[in-house]
Amino acid sequence: MATFVTRRLIASFFVLLAATFLMYNLIAFAGDPLEDLRTSNAPNKEQLIEARTRLLNLDVIPPLRYFLWLGGLLQGDFGVTVQGRSVNALLEQALGSTIQLVTIATVVAIVLGLIVGITTALRQYSGYDYTVTFISFLFFSLPIFWVAVLLKQFVAIGFNDFLEDDPQLPLWLIAAFALVSGLLWASIIPGHLRRKITTFALAVGATASVLLIMNLVDWFTYPGLTILGVALISIGAAVGFTALITGLKNRRALYAALAVAGLALVLYFPFQFGISYYVTEWWMLFLLAIASVGVSLGIGWFMGGVDKGPVMRVAAFTGFFAAGSIALDRFMMVWDDYASSGRIRGRPIATIGSSTPNLEGSLWVEGVDIYTHLLLPTIALILISFATYTRYSRASLLEVMNQDYIRTARAKGLHERTVVVRHAFRNALIPIATIVAFDIGGIVGGAVITETVFGWTGMGQLFINGLNAVDPNPVMAFFLVVGGLAILFNLIADLVYAALDPRIRVN
Repeated sequence: MATFVTRRLIASFFVLLAATFLMYNLIAFAGDPLEDLRTSNAPNKEQLIEARTRLLNLDVIPPLRYFLWLGGLLQGDFGVTVQGRSVNALLEQALGSTIQLVTIATVVAIVLGLIVGITTALRQYSGYDYTVTFISFLFFSLPIFWVAVLLKQFVAIGFNDFLEDDPQLPLWLIAAFALVSGLLWASIIPGHLRRKITTFALAVGATASVLLIMNLVDWFTYPGLTILGVALISIGAAVGFTALITGLKNRRALYAALAVAGLALVLYFPFQFGISYYVTEWWMLFLLAIASVGVSLGIGWFMGGVDKGPVMRVAAFTGFFAAGSIALDRFMMVWDDYASSGRIRGRPIATIGSSTPNLEGSLWVEGVDIYTHLLLPTIALILISFATYTRYSRASLLEVMNQDYIRTARAKGLHERTVVVRHAFRNALIPIATIVAFDIGGIVGGAVITETVFGWTGMGQLFINGLNAVDPNPVMAFFLVVGGLAILFNLIADLVYAALDPRIRVN
């Protein structure tokens, strides 16, 4: 393994070196970085041209100038732009902005795409499968700029208008949501007609009841989960992850997960009205998340008996979701203060930028502000990426489910959950791992169109601005970071193959 990794890294170094040499020269020969000065009417035009020539070494031919750039790079310096700004500073700002924008969208798209793709494969040729297939192809064919503009018009402007008046859902909309929910769950849940009718009725009733309660408590003005919502999420996570990972017959796993959920409810009020006031930095919240998972793992280990591994996994996932629901409720508690502040003025869903200038408030207010600015671009990116992951995961699982070893596992009498989760799902992830690895490696490349529409200054804008100005240094910074991560995650994908399937050996 070590030999394989070392050999790949050495080969990748020379590939990246050749690629950067070619890219640098293509940019340098693409135009004249002095064109704006040559056409200028400034009285000191010649002095400005001479200064920029010295600054960027433009008196050196591009093939040799590349090695000057490479020498600076080895010292950790990406150089300066044609305006004399440090590329290192621009890269740091753009990289942080892009990671903030794209990471959440990528993770959510991967998780939702895998879940929906797998469920459609298990419900092949059902109404649910046909509906998801239609929606996936629809989203896949939509241009991102058009989706972004529609989101700004209807989700941001329209929803802000809705919040300005008395925010109450009309009865016809509640009925429509309830009907769609009923049809969705009836198509997902397998079984005979009577079971589907029961599922439909329960889903319609539950959805309508929740929406009516939201109207009665003025939820859109004062949103929150309360301890009841946290309890439902925590207990639901406990039962769901137990059923998925070990099966509900494993009482140790179920009791451990319920114990974690119970601990979360015990700590709800101390956190919301005590501990949270001392959480003033993001790293503190991150440490609390790690502590929550650590305590959950400890409970799983203590209650796991001879089956500690699966029980610890169930407890950890339950703890993560329970702690996340408590933190989410704490963010929602400051929503009204945020929306009615002088900088927001009752229109909280942002249409441009990554933050509200000069906004004052606690960590929780800052988090809500980040959420409102991330909402629209994240939805736009999810809608496009979701379709790809859904189709790949569906096709991959369908192919695996037709393999001989799946028939053998069923013939041995294994439970269908075990067949799907432990045998089929793991092998279905092998082709998906390639796509996921490349997507994660490419997220820092930015989303040029999305960044433009929503006014984000990220890696995509750094690249475009460098190309427009015939400025090699910012373009090379972009290319080196994106190319290096693409090579790294390509290597990681090869290693993941061996981890997913023991039949694959890296040598």
